[in-house]
Amino acid sequence: MLYIVLFIIFILLFIFGMTIIRFGLFNLSANKLKGWLIKLTGTPLKGLITGTFITALLQSSSAVMVITIGLISARIMTFPQSIGIILGTNIGTTFKTELITFNLDRILVPLAIIGAILILFNHIKIRSIGMLFFGIASVFTAMKGFELLAHPLTELSMIKEFIISINDNIILSLLTGAVITAIIQSSTAMTGITMGFLTAGLLQLDAGIAIVFGANIGTCITALIASIGGGKESKLAAYAHIWLNVFGVLLFTPFIPLLTEYAPYLASNKMVQLAHISVLFNVISSLLVLPFATKFGEMILFLHDRKPNSPVIK
Repeated sequence: MLYIVLFIIFILLFIFGMTIIRFGLFNLSANKLKGWLIKLTGTPLKGLITGTFITALLQSSSAVMVITIGLISARIMTFPQSIGIILGTNIGTTFKTELITFNLDRILVPLAIIGAILILFNHIKIRSIGMLFFGIASVFTAMKGFELLAHPLTELSMIKEFIISINDNIILSLLTGAVITAIIQSSTAMTGITMGFLTAGLLQLDAGIAIVFGANIGTCITALIASIGGGKESKLAAYAHIWLNVFGVLLFTPFIPLLTEYAPYLASNKMVQLAHISVLFNVISSLLVLPFATKFGEMILFLHDRKPNSPVIK
């Protein structure tokens, strides 16, 4: 029971760290992000580049989706403009997946202390840098916790049986990633947990890949919740986000055995292998849809808004 409580605490610490990092980065960039989202979305390609950059900057695809849906709700942006951004968020979110693979064990304590001191300053930029440092220290401490608790947790029969079952079942692994991510509202936290079990040698790489793919679907729940009460076009943007990730998962799932086989060519460390595969998944999925962005938008309108006066995407 103690290990489960500690594991939950580390999950909360991870999410707290990611949130603090996002706040720090957002404070440093002020309101320029919203301006970029509005101005640089004239074409799907511009939207993709803008969405990628801002998501990488904020370290959260969900945050960018919530901002985008807020702008659509306020009628500052339209649903067609959001298509490129949605494609970009999936690429931008891979930066944080790569970030958590770095080994910062030796500097975690100094980083946390420096961050805590800087947070006490009144100057917003200094305080924001402090939040960034403290958030990074929190995230990597949580990652270490996932790794250390992996073995003790598998001594519990229920968890051991569950891990064995997902190691032998790709579909169950996908569902696990989707459901847990929807609950904890963070695909990166789900990826971090998966990396912890991978590093401990308890989870097979193919199951880990499937969990990360499923997490891409689970993270869409945040945008869907944000769209409630936001009007028709806000919901369309949320649906587009869901369908993009569903298409990507359906496309890549048959190739999981192949990705597992060739993963050692990407990196020697399984944790890094998983991060690189996540990058490939998100980048390829978005780039495949980009040339058909207009048709993709029309499909969303057809599926979720069949009224005769539905707007036409140009």
